[in-house]
Amino acid sequence: MVRSQISRGILLASNLPQLQNLIKRDPAAYKDEFLQQWSHYESIRKIFDISPDEHAQHFREIVTFVAQVAHCYPKETAAFPSQISSLLLQRFSSLNPETRKSLVSTLVMLRNKDCMSSIDLLRSLFPLLPLTSSSSLRASIRKTILSDIRTANLKSKNHILNRAVQAMLLGMVERGMSSDADKGVAFVATTDKRTGHANDEALWAVALVQELWKKGVWNDAKTVSIMATGCFHPVVKVQHISIKFFLAIEDEEDSEDEEESPIDVKALHHRREVTKKTRSGDKKLSRTLKAAKKHGKTRQATTRPPSFSSVDLLNDPQTFGEKLYDSLKKYDSRFTLDHKILVLQLLSRIMSAHKLCILSFYTYIVRYVTYHQLRIPAILSALAQSVHDLTPPDVLTPVVRKIAQEFIHPGVGGEVITAGLNAIREVCKRQPWCIEEDLLGDLVEYRKSREKSVVSAARSLLHFYREVNPSMLKRRERGKESSMRSDETHLRPYGQPVDPADNIDGLPLLEEHLRDLESMPNRDEADNGDDWDEWEVDSAESGSSSEDGWIDVDSDGVEDVMMSDSEDEGSSHKKQDASTTSASTVQPVESTLATSKVWLQFIVVMCILTPIFQILTPADFALLHDLRIKAARKAVESGAGPSTKRKLALLEATKSSTPVEANAENLFVSEQDILGPRKKLKASYSERVASIQTGREGRERFGSNKGKKKKDVPSSSTNREKLRNKPIMMIMASSGVRGKKKASLRDKQKKLRAHVDKAKKTHH
Repeated sequence: MVRSQISRGILLASNLPQLQNLIKRDPAAYKDEFLQQWSHYESIRKIFDISPDEHAQHFREIVTFVAQVAHCYPKETAAFPSQISSLLLQRFSSLNPETRKSLVSTLVMLRNKDCMSSIDLLRSLFPLLPLTSSSSLRASIRKTILSDIRTANLKSKNHILNRAVQAMLLGMVERGMSSDADKGVAFVATTDKRTGHANDEALWAVALVQELWKKGVWNDAKTVSIMATGCFHPVVKVQHISIKFFLAIEDEEDSEDEEESPIDVKALHHRREVTKKTRSGDKKLSRTLKAAKKHGKTRQATTRPPSFSSVDLLNDPQTFGEKLYDSLKKYDSRFTLDHKILVLQLLSRIMSAHKLCILSFYTYIVRYVTYHQLRIPAILSALAQSVHDLTPPDVLTPVVRKIAQEFIHPGVGGEVITAGLNAIREVCKRQPWCIEEDLLGDLVEYRKSREKSVVSAARSLLHFYREVNPSMLKRRERGKESSMRSDETHLRPYGQPVDPADNIDGLPLLEEHLRDLESMPNRDEADNGDDWDEWEVDSAESGSSSEDGWIDVDSDGVEDVMMSDSEDEGSSHKKQDASTTSASTVQPVESTLATSKVWLQFIVVMCILTPIFQILTPADFALLHDLRIKAARKAVESGAGPSTKRKLALLEATKSSTPVEANAENLFVSEQDILGPRKKLKASYSERVASIQTGREGRERFGSNKGKKKKDVPSSSTNREKLRNKPIMMIMASSGVRGKKKASLRDKQKKLRAHVDKAKKTHH
């Protein structure tokens, strides 16, 4: 009996996979064998610390074995994860690639078996990203970090993990900023390994934060704070990624994750048609199509855009904007033009979103306002985007005059004049008092130009001032509708506060529509909750209501608030007093204070002071928008003016967008808004080929259908038939035609006799 146990121990010691299988089936029965291997691991580890190249293969095998069965003996292997982590962090440069990959896989396996926490795994993997030179290992580490954080926040927000990881990422960014290097200069070929390592850490930190924001895992103010810190990092590439994060510009170099790459369904079907048909191929195609469909739904759910942008979550935007401008002005000669334009776009977007007044910004940007400047449309769009109603007109007047002097004169082309007029129009839309009357009169005269784009730009400027301030135009330019109005201006003087809103545009249309519905005899009662099904603040698939924004509290004694489309007016009078004294049924959680602030402003806009307190649902706002479109369309059909037509076009353009998206469209300026409508450019080779392929649809690949399908008996046409159908001018110089003219009388008689004989034979 003893001899059989000894032989079994020797056999299992030499066959680790078999021992691993037996331990997973019955851990208690094979504990002695595991302890024997554990002591062997301890001795091998000490040898490996001294000389990593010695027994490397055996060390990887024993480490993999211990990781596979570590969950069966948690007390004995409690120190195993920390030992592997410290070995990786301290001896990473001296390990060979196979050992590095094996140890990283071991840590991931221990995390999957719950032998180590997610925070410990991330603390071990984050420092490895800038250390490794292997692209495959780096991609594996990056994928593991992203998937672990996303899985931890799948059901509900894991605030403990998020705060710890965000603190680590912020520390990685700040370590690179604490160096003594000159700010604003990229570290190229530095000899300080610690400084270079810190810069690589910052680069990976901002890249991971950007990816987590794009996937919808993180969307709080702490995430924005990390990227705001990265905008002032001494490495220009870190600044580049951080600025693109705020501008919502995706970088193609950052999309390295193969899991997130889209699947081309058409290419799969085409490949299936041209390859050999097999059952295994059909099954593989169906599996791929199911995965593509599932991936599309998951991506749409996880990357649902939030109701606010990253710019809205900035802490102290005034200080951030001033620091950004100081950095731009200080390192103007060191930054490239593309980088300076990115900084200008970010600064202008922050100024517009938060209504900041950085007056020296216009003194700086006016130096680049020349028609021969590279990327001038982007510069003009940043200039127009920075203006808002609180910008002093005295600061903008020289800028508008400079644009007019550089872009709008007979010595430049039509595209240049169009860009100048569009830029002035975008600036005046945000601050109408910034232009002088004489200059405005000169600009609107360009509506008589021969260039269509110039005429369109000048007319748009003219129509704008006809609506907001006709008094700045000459009497003959004000138009019929503006001249008939008693009040010549709808424009508030600069600095006057906005009057509080007491109504919503088009609300009488909604009230009339609801009265018509109530007067119908067979009207179905609307469900109050259906209007909010597709208009949720957070993901409805979350495991609890406290995932990302709102927590339900006790509602004892709390009366329901009446929705505008669910109950009649009789019941609403009874609930009015109770609803005004009731407590709120939801409270924002700590991690989404910024979210609650945005939504509180949105709820204030939705609340309407009518005789009956009502809250309009999103379905009501959508219905109100449709009613406004119908009313504007009816007015246009009855012969309304151009202002009503422009209003109809604007309503139809913003029909499918949310209120936040519609506000963003009015807030931000693109380069296309500056360039305006342009002539059709020459098609490229790919576009010409696509047009040719479109014309070939629905016809055979080769040949003509003339002789094959238009005859009783399919056949091609003969050369004689082709010659008979040729135009006379093509055969006038041929030998056959000229020979007829030179033929003798005898030849003509022979041809005539032959023709008569042939005709007789044909008749008989």
